Amino acid sequence: MIETDIVIIGAGPVGLFAVFEAGLLKMRCHLVDYLPQAGGQLTEIYPKKPIYDIPGFPSVLAHELIDNLLKQAEPFHPTFTFGERIETLQKRGECDFVLTTNMHTEIHAKVVVIAGGLGCFEPRKPEVSGLEKFENGKGINYMILDPEKYRGQKMVIAGGGDSALDWAIFLSEVCSELTLVHRSESFRGAPDSVSKVMKLAEEGKIKLELNSTLDAVHGNDQLQSVDVMNIKTKEKVSVAADHLIPLFGLSPKLGPIEKWGLNLDKHAIEVNTDDYSTNILGVYAIGDINTYKNKLKLILCGFHEAALMSHSAYKYINPGVKYTMKYTTVQGVHEF
Repeated sequence: MIETDIVIIGAGPVGLFAVFEAGLLKMRCHLVDYLPQAGGQLTEIYPKKPIYDIPGFPSVLAHELIDNLLKQAEPFHPTFTFGERIETLQKRGECDFVLTTNMHTEIHAKVVVIAGGLGCFEPRKPEVSGLEKFENGKGINYMILDPEKYRGQKMVIAGGGDSALDWAIFLSEVCSELTLVHRSESFRGAPDSVSKVMKLAEEGKIKLELNSTLDAVHGNDQLQSVDVMNIKTKEKVSVAADHLIPLFGLSPKLGPIEKWGLNLDKHAIEVNTDDYSTNILGVYAIGDINTYKNKLKLILCGFHEAALMSHSAYKYINPGVKYTMKYTTVQGVHEF
């Protein structure tokens, strides 16, 4: 069980800046993100993309902005849960929320902040029946959090982009057997990565199944094998596998948030612009996931929302306690 003052759902730029703003008010934060690392879209989709509208930075690469935000939050020691999605939200009383993830992690918080950007980035799953049977620790995952988990194991990776290629290269030295399945003879990834994969295949360190798709998965309590079908010949081969990682990209969805009783407008959360609170007392929504009149989906607007939210959250957690805001140029940033 994890206990914190504020649980932030989403570790993108707005969620990370909320850690800083909350930290100035001596509130601890725990962040939960379905992605394997902090950064949201900026890290997962376009880390090398320049951003031009961050105040004080004529141009900054997306991953550099995330690195700076993490460094800015460091004095306040945020904690993280990656690779998990919040499934349920229960309010048991004033300043008493209990959240549970898809991996059964339980988080107790006084305030909930939804900073999920466009929503929870969910993996695009292949159209193969029976996948669900082997999810959640039984052999099928859609991202790699700890490569050491696969040491000496038999692995099947499916996909043809940079992520599939990069992991195939890395895990070729970790797994006892590794098969890369791709529906074409050409890859979408970086040419250098493609060359490395082809060389590893020539050396017998990985097996390539090109012009092929995943057809079926088999096993009892754990995954044991994957059937792969050649698109051209329709021939099928069975590949022994302890793990299957389909890497077909991510798509944003609101996910379980839709069932929490929040007021929604076209898959966005309606908020009060006084403090970006929702219709549930103690729950806030900041960044691209919220909506209000004249809403602008800009990172800098999310930063503004994070600041106002934090001051409102402080008052909610500390009713009747008077707080006088002091500028950081006066009081500095003090670690706790």
